[in-house]
Amino acid sequence: METIQVLAISGSLRQKSSNSALMQAIIDRAPENMSFNVYSGIGELPHFNPDIDLDEGPESVQNLRLQLKQADAVLICSPEYGNGVPGSLKNALDWIVSSGEFVNKRTAVITASPTPMGGDKAFASLLLTLRMINAIIVEEASIMIPQISLKLNQQGEITSEELQQQIATALEALAQAAGE
Repeated sequence: METIQVLAISGSLRQKSSNSALMQAIIDRAPENMSFNVYSGIGELPHFNPDIDLDEGPESVQNLRLQLKQADAVLICSPEYGNGVPGSLKNALDWIVSSGEFVNKRTAVITASPTPMGGDKAFASLLLTLRMINAIIVEEASIMIPQISLKLNQQGEITSEELQQQIATALEALAQAAGE
């Protein structure tokens, strides 16, 4: 069985982000045939500006594009800020609009929020943007998680059995989609 390379991206820059903790918990639960690379450069990307996206673009953008090219699939875990996608994540996606690294890339979108809505507006916005850049959204691997603070302990471990099952199902669906 071939190993599936997954690029994991947290939409939060916060040091103690519940979405980053959730992303790590998901990676820790992944089957052996999935290998994860955590993209950590989201805060280093310059503000998107087509005037500086010449040739290959700035070095930090080249790094993001290279990591996306090398991945078989992408996992995005994001909070919702101000009823939308965090600016740093939207900025990263804007850098990919014209370069095409998301074209046909199997993608799982997970939003987790302390609210009862689970980051529904960020989730919907991410789906719009990702579909516009031709990512293939793996529906069975995409989840909105309400009240995340009740489902992770202080160590970032998933304490909800229901969420553990959702994550297992999501990982299986992403692996299957990426292997197609």
